[in-house]
Amino acid sequence: MLRVLTYNVHSCIGTDGLLSIERIASVIAAEAPDVVLLQEIDVGRLRTGRHDQAHRIAEALDMTRHFHAALTFAEESYGDAILSRLPMTLVKAGPLVGPRHFTGERRGALWVRVETEGRHIDVLNCHLGLLPHQQAAQTADLSGPDWSASPSLSTAAVLGGDFNAPPGTPTYRRLAANWTNAFRGEPGDRRGATFPSRRPFLRIDHLWHRMGLRVTGCRVVRTPLARLASDHLPLVAEFAFADHDGDGTLAPAAPFRGS
Repeated sequence: MLRVLTYNVHSCIGTDGLLSIERIASVIAAEAPDVVLLQEIDVGRLRTGRHDQAHRIAEALDMTRHFHAALTFAEESYGDAILSRLPMTLVKAGPLVGPRHFTGERRGALWVRVETEGRHIDVLNCHLGLLPHQQAAQTADLSGPDWSASPSLSTAAVLGGDFNAPPGTPTYRRLAANWTNAFRGEPGDRRGATFPSRRPFLRIDHLWHRMGLRVTGCRVVRTPLARLASDHLPLVAEFAFADHDGDGTLAPAAPFRGS
């Protein structure tokens, strides 16, 4: 089994306006994930005290990390990270191609290979733009030969992150053509909503998988601390190899409920 958590941490600034890396780490630790996908991570930025947030969170969770800077400003960086308690190898990290005449925040993606049960699972993390024309270009790149359509990508693969795209949108439908969403609710099912954290009604953070894996549970973390720590709520899912007959469910810190 592999438990994956995706979380837009909003530079570790909570809905109360306070900066707390420890609070984000506590929200994650309570779910006991094997792999963590983080978006909106600050590294060395003046606005958040020059901390390496990816390093600090990974250290608190006793995990290794890979960070990709979607944006850099002199010695300051901002981007996405993947953390893991399992052996992990970086396959690729890079930008996602935007529209031809691009204005707005640059976006990127990471791809790692995680070893578990003597086999490997490919895990991708991304954060798409806010506007449909940005998402269209970025999704086309993500779906192309450098990422999702790469011959190196295993059928046992997970794609997660903040897609800024609820079910029913063109971006969501493009992704659904090649991936299966881990949350099994109907498009309007607000149990899968992750934003805004205090009163969530939008399903914009997603975990997707390919046919080499099956989902044994998926839910949004709605604890009081999670509602405070970031403007997004974390989404967590458990995956098993599709050819695995056993249960193999990991004992969670709290009861794990499927969708």
